[in-house]
Amino acid sequence: MRGDRSWTRGVVVGCLIAVLAAVTGCAGPYQYDDGTGVHDAVAAEVAGTWVNIDGTRVVLHANGTAQVENLDGQDFDFDDGWRLSGRGRWQLSDRDGGQLVRLELTGRTHADRRPGADATATAAAAGEAPSTYAWSMYVDRRKGGEVTLFFFFGDPDAGNAYVLMRTSAVP
Repeated sequence: MRGDRSWTRGVVVGCLIAVLAAVTGCAGPYQYDDGTGVHDAVAAEVAGTWVNIDGTRVVLHANGTAQVENLDGQDFDFDDGWRLSGRGRWQLSDRDGGQLVRLELTGRTHADRRPGADATATAAAAGEAPSTYAWSMYVDRRKGGEVTLFFFFGDPDAGNAYVLMRTSAVP
């Protein structure tokens, strides 16, 4: 009888541990649902040229306009493999959880496939690259104080971050 209670208690504790592990294990990118906590970035820190290791280049002009070269889609759109280039506009906003840069591509000049994108994707999944698109990028600060921008790509549970580093300021 005592052994049955121990076994039952062990099963209950094991199940609770499994549930807690599942709930906390998927916390990854959701820790940013409310933002990064950065509230002190100014537009002059965000205006400039931003690059990614994969050949992406984004120029955020001080007047709120933007030039985009080879920027991938965010979240599940990344899996479609398209990359967009063109012109648009951007805006720095502040929410309770932190600041965001909202980048809108309003005039696509070019669309391409990302090198290494899954060539076997179905036509429905690959689809036509959109003619307009909008990204919401988190504003964060590195240890040295410099601003970085990022968004998540692919499956949100994976927590893959697409990071843009500023290379120069825009006059």
